[in-house]
Amino acid sequence: MADTTHGQPGKSLAALTDQCVMCGLCLPHCPTYGLDQHEAESPRGRIAVARRLASGQLPVSAETVGHLDRCLACLACEAVCPSQVEYEEILIQTRALLRPSRPRRGRLSRWLADPAILVRLARLGSAVRAGYWLPPLARWLPGSSRLRRLAAEMPRTPAHVPVPPRPAPVAADRGRVILFPGCVASVFDRDTLDAARLLLGALGHEVAMPTAPVCCGALALHAGEVEAAARSAQATHSALQACDAETALVCASGCLGSLRDHGMPGSALRIDDVLAFLAADARWPQLRFKALAQRVAVHLPCTQMHVGSGKQPLLQLLASIPGLQLLVLPDQPGCCGAAGNYFIEQADHADRLRAEKLDQFGRQSADLLLTTNIGCRIFLGNGLRQRGARIAVLHPLALLARQLETQA
Repeated sequence: MADTTHGQPGKSLAALTDQCVMCGLCLPHCPTYGLDQHEAESPRGRIAVARRLASGQLPVSAETVGHLDRCLACLACEAVCPSQVEYEEILIQTRALLRPSRPRRGRLSRWLADPAILVRLARLGSAVRAGYWLPPLARWLPGSSRLRRLAAEMPRTPAHVPVPPRPAPVAADRGRVILFPGCVASVFDRDTLDAARLLLGALGHEVAMPTAPVCCGALALHAGEVEAAARSAQATHSALQACDAETALVCASGCLGSLRDHGMPGSALRIDDVLAFLAADARWPQLRFKALAQRVAVHLPCTQMHVGSGKQPLLQLLASIPGLQLLVLPDQPGCCGAAGNYFIEQADHADRLRAEKLDQFGRQSADLLLTTNIGCRIFLGNGLRQRGARIAVLHPLALLARQLETQA
């Protein structure tokens, strides 16, 4: 196999798998290993499979492919690996290696990897208020179980929490920043984007957004479509650069890594986590927030912890709301099971992981659940509704915008 790194010249798959010394320190941190204690469902086991596939010692079979497909790509293993094994790159290259030998992907899988179609599907679901009638009728839909699964997990309404009226106007004297709207998030996470605009504006930033649909390419990358992912990310970089600013801010932690990995050569555009950007703003302490005497649970997505800015900026921002009691959900298992399109492709594993996460939430007796990724937000929100819990699931920015009072 040619040496590639996300489609670019780099280390070969054989060299990457040789980084692993098979110590097993990653096993307790792997959500899929935690479900059944199956060695082949661990990072160590999957690296062994990848090594033998790369050398031709192991034939491609439904069993070996299944072990790789059931990986969440949460990267919890990378975070704790003493040998600094590049597990994400191993997974991407192995999936790309297997792509030619796989059956032709179904229509739904191809749609999910195409940003233009993905945006149209999301808009269609929003326009017909799919959540009111589609989930109950999902089992009657023709076609594959994946299509029925997607229909069942559609949000009941486009996720929306009204953003309060804008406080007293603040002069945009801090320069321009770009807000990355995403594809699915541009439809189902509008309240988060509105909240980000409000908070950035309150700090004196002019906010620009691309007018054309943009996609980070993460779903294509998860499917082993390295070239398609790179095309999506690079087209997005071009759209962001056209907004004429030095920094692009990302609200959905799941989009951050893909955009950073596929930057345009020679581009000075900086891709940043909006939470880290706000937390570092010298004017943030001047903002005033209305008190909220509630217990608020925080789910930290895998991408927030292993690609984004971690939990510190998030907790720092939320501490600005007086009276808030913050409860961070335990990090075992870290993943809620959404994981891009994993909740469609691996429904059983996804549901088991979500159940564990919702059990954690239930033990906290919290009034509200916050998370920074749109996929986690939709998946956990649906899980709560299925349990009969009337609990809102918000992006932290939506809560901050709701409580924003004025500027000093």
